[in-house]
Amino acid sequence: MTKTVKIGNKLIGGGNAIALQSMTNVKTANKEAVISQILSLQELSCDIIRVAVKDEEDLQAIKDIKNAISIPLVADIHFDYRLAIGAIERGVDKIRINPGNIGDESRIKMVADALKAHGVACRVGSNSGSIEKKFEQKYGRSEIALAESALEKVAILEKYGFNNIVISAKASSVPLTVKTYQYLSQKTQYPLHLGVTEAGTLKSGLIKGSAGIGALLLNGVGDTIRFSLTDKPEEEVLAGVKLLRALGLGKEGVEIISCPTCGRTEYDSISLANRVEMMTASIKKPLKIAVMGCVVNGPGEAKDCDIGIAGNGKNCVIFKKGEVYLNTSVADAEKVFLEEINKLI
Repeated sequence: MTKTVKIGNKLIGGGNAIALQSMTNVKTANKEAVISQILSLQELSCDIIRVAVKDEEDLQAIKDIKNAISIPLVADIHFDYRLAIGAIERGVDKIRINPGNIGDESRIKMVADALKAHGVACRVGSNSGSIEKKFEQKYGRSEIALAESALEKVAILEKYGFNNIVISAKASSVPLTVKTYQYLSQKTQYPLHLGVTEAGTLKSGLIKGSAGIGALLLNGVGDTIRFSLTDKPEEEVLAGVKLLRALGLGKEGVEIISCPTCGRTEYDSISLANRVEMMTASIKKPLKIAVMGCVVNGPGEAKDCDIGIAGNGKNCVIFKKGEVYLNTSVADAEKVFLEEINKLI
C-alpha cells in the first residue's frame, strides 16, 4: 500500500478512494472563465483540478480561483522556480513540477523549503519525451528508463527534506505506461498518478486511457487518475467517472447498460441510450438503468437494474428489477421512459 499524501481537503494513497483529476484549458489569468470551468467540473465529480501557471498574470489569479472553488487546486509549473514559490504562497494545494527544468539545486531547495513551510504537496514525474539521457543510454526507451528518470527527480526533493510527493511517469504507449507504473509500484511507496499521456482525440483517447489506467487499477496500482484527451475537460472527468464505476472503485452515480444492436432490434435503442446517458451524466444518485434492444436481452439480463426498457417493432416494455410494470408504443417509448427515469432521479 502506498503512503498517504494530503492535497488540500483530499487524501490520496494509503487505501483512500481513487481521486479523479483534470486540467483547465483556458488561460489561468482569465480567472472568471477558469472558475466557471472548475465549478462545472466539480459538479461532474472532479476531485482535484490543475491550472497552468505560465507567467505573472496567471500567478495573480491563483488566490481568487482558490477562494471560489471547493476542490484542491494544483499549479502546473515549468522552468521558473519563482512561479512555483509564488503559487505556493498564494494558497495552491499542490504543485506539479519537473525539478530538472526548474534550475540548479539552490532553486530546487527554495521550492522544497516553500513546500514544507506551507504544507503543500508536489507531483513529480517524467514522460516518454523527457527520459534522462543517461537512463535511455543504459536501458533504452523502456519502463526502467522512464521510471528511474522520475525517481531521480524525487530524490532531489528528498535531499532537501521534502517527501509529500506524488509520482507520475506517463507514456503515449499503453504497454510502456503499464510496465512503467508496475515497475514504480515495486520501487516506491509514494502515491502514483496514472494516465496515458497524449492519448489522442475523444474516441481513441478513451480506448487508450481505459486500457492503460484500467489494467493498472484492476491490479491494485494507482491512487489518482487523469484521462488525457484532446477534448473538453468535462469529457476527461466523465471518462474517469465511468471508468471508476465500471471497475467498482467508487464514484456513485448512474450506470447505464445497453446491449449491442442486432437484427432483432426494431426500435431506435441507440438514440434512446444516448439520450439517457446525456440526461443522467451529472446525477450522483446510485442508479442502474438498462436500454435493451429486444425482449431476448430485456428484463432477464437486466434483473438488477432499477429501471429498464426493451422492445420490438410495435411495443416497448418498461421494467423494474426485471419485473414488467408498463407497456408503451414504440412511438411513445422515449418520452415515457425518460419520464419514468425522472421520477427516480
